[in-house]
Amino acid sequence: MSALKTDEQDVLGFIRPDTLWGALAYLVVFVVVAMLLSRTLRLAVHAAMTRKGSIDRTSISFLQQICTALIWVVMLILYAHLIPALRSMGTALLAGASVASVVIGLAAQSTLGNLVAGIAITIYRPFRLGDTLQVATPTGTDIGIVELISLGYTTLRAPAGHLIVLPNASAASSVILNLSGNYAPWPLIITIRLNRHADREAARQAALNVAADNVGEKAVVGCFLTKMDSASLTLELRLLAPDAAGREALRSKLIADLAERFASGNVGAAQGELPAFS
Repeated sequence: MSALKTDEQDVLGFIRPDTLWGALAYLVVFVVVAMLLSRTLRLAVHAAMTRKGSIDRTSISFLQQICTALIWVVMLILYAHLIPALRSMGTALLAGASVASVVIGLAAQSTLGNLVAGIAITIYRPFRLGDTLQVATPTGTDIGIVELISLGYTTLRAPAGHLIVLPNASAASSVILNLSGNYAPWPLIITIRLNRHADREAARQAALNVAADNVGEKAVVGCFLTKMDSASLTLELRLLAPDAAGREALRSKLIADLAERFASGNVGAAQGELPAFS
């Protein structure tokens, strides 16, 4: 009987937080719990990222990192409060975290504002990846396709190829025009070189017809004479591509269609010289 009591006292002593072995046992428990919570969070984030939708992966990944850090901080503070020898350190950690949060908040107001605005954009979705936006920039209004929405900044790709980096605080507080669905911002120019004596008007009309057949009349800007000398003349066929990804494929198809149309109608040929397209 006394042996059972002794064993019971040994077990109770082993799990008491004020002993070395008890502190180590609780440390293992807290570490395992934190790892399980972190793993559960990672699995949930992975499921959200692999699911089709408009949620930005960068935002989800950043939120996962923040939540993982919070899990370990909370577990550390709870463990420090449970162990008597570390209880004063736990109180100091809480006080230090409060002071640090105030200092960081004052020092990084704009950054935190961008983070809060980024979370709001992710939740309310005033615009999504792939949308065409008209925004105000230091050089005036500009238009771009949304390529990335992070917690701090929104990145747009302009038709000229440059990037527009927009702070989320500005995106949330300013008026932005969403032009998606009725705007094709990607200009496409095809150069047509003809003999000086070729029928310029017939070539221009044939080029416009080919462009209209491929992208529709609304996306065709026009066909303009841009150069003329003693031996040749140059026309530029200008139109708007539906998207940036298919612009080069559309250029290839237009050049092939133009060559076929000009050849079948004997357009642009003069004095044995055939038209050239680029």
